[in-house]
Amino acid sequence: MRRPSSLSEPPLPLFEAETPAPAPGARLPSYIKDHRQRLRARFMEGGAGAMPDYEILELLLFRALPRQDVKPLARALIDTFGDFNRVLAAPPARLREVKGVGEAVVQELKIVEAAAHRMARARVLQRPALSGWQALIDYCHTAMAHRETEQFRVLFLDRKNVLIADEEQARGTVDHVPVYPREVAKRALELNASALILVHNHPSGDPTPSDADIAMTLQIEAAAQALGLVLHDHLIIGASRELSFRAEGYLDTP
Repeated sequence: MRRPSSLSEPPLPLFEAETPAPAPGARLPSYIKDHRQRLRARFMEGGAGAMPDYEILELLLFRALPRQDVKPLARALIDTFGDFNRVLAAPPARLREVKGVGEAVVQELKIVEAAAHRMARARVLQRPALSGWQALIDYCHTAMAHRETEQFRVLFLDRKNVLIADEEQARGTVDHVPVYPREVAKRALELNASALILVHNHPSGDPTPSDADIAMTLQIEAAAQALGLVLHDHLIIGASRELSFRAEGYLDTP
């Protein structure tokens, strides 16, 4: 005769992985240990180019979850956000909505995101912006292409068009960000800048400017001209491409 089950059931694991996580102090199962060693060896031999997004993500999660099979969580993150870049760029609150993501995982992902931004920024800060245009575009994509809300940044340049400051001016919603031309011009004067490049992202992925984008840009251009500043361009960053106001003819020829 079966004995009745206890009324006090053990708590469910935070993440229903393919196998349960080892108990604290227990040895990592050999098949998980071997899998980690193989992934690391493949990365060192062939680099990231030969590995899918979820495997690169696994390599990061090894540090955050040293005693757990992380493949199911890596796949869940990719399925939720779409690709590796979007996982890194996801807000902490959205990351925590994925079962199995705790503070250790969030911190690891945000550290890697910050490192990527810093490396891209180092390639453009204190360097001539116009002669290193592709590096500037790459930096803007790294910093903004995968954000879920709009962000407006201003790149401030000196008389030699060297980038002296990159500052976020405003954040908004998924399709709008408030921008005040007077504040942009005021900040340029504070930095003793001679020229500007405006940058903002479209979370929809389509960099086509809205009527509001065009009107705001023309207002900033007029304010800049009144102060003797040059507005070189306004870049809208989409998921896979960008739009240049200068190239599209929205700005006056300098």
